[in-house]
Amino acid sequence: MQYVYDEGGCSHTLRLFPTDSCLSAGEWAHSGMLQFDYVIIGSGIAGLSFALKAAHSGSVAIITKKAKAETNTAWAQGGIAAVTDEADSFEAHVRDTLDAGAGLCDEAVVRGIVRDGPERIRELMEIGVQFDQQANGAPDLTREGGHSARRILHARDATGREIERALLDAVSREPQITLLENHMAVDLLTLRKLGHAGPDRCVGVYVLHEATGDVLTVRSDKLVLATGGCGKVYLYTTNPNIATGDGVAMAWRAGAQIANMEFIQFHPTCLFHPEARTFLISEAVRGEGGRLVDKDGRDFMHKYDKRGALAPRDIVARAIDAEMKRTGAPCVFVDISHKPAEFVRSHFPTIYERCLGLGLDITRQPIPVVPAAHYQCGGVATDADGASTVSGLFAIGEVACTGLHGANRLASNSLLEAVVLAHRAALALTAWQPPADAVPELPEWKSGEATDVDELVVIYHNWDEIRRLMWDYVGIVRTDKRLQRAATRLRNLAAEIQEFYWDFKVTTDLLELRNLVAVASLIVDSALLRHESRGLHYTLDHLQTDERFCRPTVIGK
Repeated sequence: MQYVYDEGGCSHTLRLFPTDSCLSAGEWAHSGMLQFDYVIIGSGIAGLSFALKAAHSGSVAIITKKAKAETNTAWAQGGIAAVTDEADSFEAHVRDTLDAGAGLCDEAVVRGIVRDGPERIRELMEIGVQFDQQANGAPDLTREGGHSARRILHARDATGREIERALLDAVSREPQITLLENHMAVDLLTLRKLGHAGPDRCVGVYVLHEATGDVLTVRSDKLVLATGGCGKVYLYTTNPNIATGDGVAMAWRAGAQIANMEFIQFHPTCLFHPEARTFLISEAVRGEGGRLVDKDGRDFMHKYDKRGALAPRDIVARAIDAEMKRTGAPCVFVDISHKPAEFVRSHFPTIYERCLGLGLDITRQPIPVVPAAHYQCGGVATDADGASTVSGLFAIGEVACTGLHGANRLASNSLLEAVVLAHRAALALTAWQPPADAVPELPEWKSGEATDVDELVVIYHNWDEIRRLMWDYVGIVRTDKRLQRAATRLRNLAAEIQEFYWDFKVTTDLLELRNLVAVASLIVDSALLRHESRGLHYTLDHLQTDERFCRPTVIGK
C-alpha cells in the first residue's frame, strides 16, 4: 500500500491554500503535492506555539487529524507550572521536578526549561491567554502534588481550553499558516525510504484526508511532531480519543530513537462513573484542600507518604491501587465538601457542573475516583531544542522525551515544557538550513490492489484487545510474567494488523490501530529492559531501585 513508487516519476503541482480553507473532494483529488517551509503535525499548545513563531520566516502547515481544537491541551484542567511569585524560586521548582523524576531527569534540561518558563508565560498572556488573577492583579496561583509552593497558573479548572482558544485566535490571523483539519498523518518520508544513498533526513509526510479517503503527499525539509500522547493504548484513560500515539509510532518507523516509554503516568483521580469514564478530577482539587478518603471517610494517604494527598502522582496512584486491592472497593474518594460551597463552585466550575449533571453535588458529597492512564513521560528522544535523531525531524510536547520528566512527571510541567520547547525548536529550525543535495521527487501514494475494509468488527476487536491487555498486564503494578505475556500477544497482533494495512485502503481507524500496537509494543519492550522499580515503573519482581538502571531506556532501529 505505502511506498509503492512510480519508477517513471510523477508530475506534481504546488498549490497553497488559505488558513482554514474548506476544500471539496474534487479540489483535493487534483491538488497534487503540497509544499511548505514548515510542517507541524498536531494543533495543541506545542504545535500552535511553534507555528506562530515559524510563520515569521516561511510558510507553515498545521496538520491535525480531527477538528483544530480537539487536542490533549484542550482537556488540561489544572494549569501550567512556572515561577512567577517572589516567595517561590527556580531552585525550588528544579528540586521538586528532580524529586518527582526519581533520578532520571536531565538536570541541565530541567534547569533550562524552568528558567525559560516565566518569559513564555508572558508571551502566552500577550496573545490573549487570560489566567485567573487575584484582586490586586497578581496571578491566582494554586498548588498541586509534588510542588513545594503555589506556582500553578490556571484559568479556573479549564486552563488548557483557554490556552487553546487564545492560540487558535492568533493562528487565524496569521496569513502564512495553513491549517488542515481532519487530515491524519500516515507516515513520514525520509531519504532512506526513498532509496537515497546519502545521509538520511526527513523530507515529507503522507497525509490522509478523512472526508475523501485521498492520501496527499506533503513536502517539507522541516517537520515537527506535536501529536500529544498515547493514553488510548489503555482501557481507562483521562485522554481524548485522539491520543493514539501517532507521533511516536511514525517517528519509530522513520528510524528515530524512542526513550523511556515504560514510564506511563496514571493520574490518581479519574471520575469513577459509567457515563464519564475519561473525566479527570484535577489535582488542583487536592491542592486546595481536597482529601483522599475511603468509603468510610477515613484518610489513608498518610500511611504511604508524609505529604499525604499531595505526594507525587506515582506514589498516590500506587497507594489508591493498593487500597482498592486491600479492601476490594471499586474506588476511593476525593472529598472537598468541607470547603465553602461558593469556593468549590468558583474554583472548579467545570468539575462541579459535570458532576452535578451526573447527580453528584461535590459541595456536599465526596467524589468517587480511580487511577487512569494519563501521560507518557517518554517519547521521541530529542535534544534540548526538540531535535530527534533523524535530521529535519523535531518533536515537541508530550510526544517528545527531552529529559524533563524522568521517571515521573511533576504536575503541570507538561504545558510548560510544550511552550518552552516550541520556542526553542522554532529558533533552531529557522536557523537550520537543509543540505544542498538534491532530493528525489516524492512519489504519490498508491493503493495498488487494496480494497475497502470489509469487516470493521475485526479492527474494533483488535483495538479493544490491545487496550484490555495493556490495562491488565502493563498497568500501575507489573510483573515479568505479565510483561512477557503482553509482548507475545502484541507480536501476534502486530502481524495481523500489518496484514490489514497492506490488504485494505487506509482509514483513520486502521491507521490508529496500527499506531496503537506499535506504541504498546514499545512500552512493553522498554518495561522488560528495566529490572528495577523506579517512578512510574513498579514491578513486583524487582521491588528496589537499582542504580545500574539510573539511565534512560533508549530503543532505536
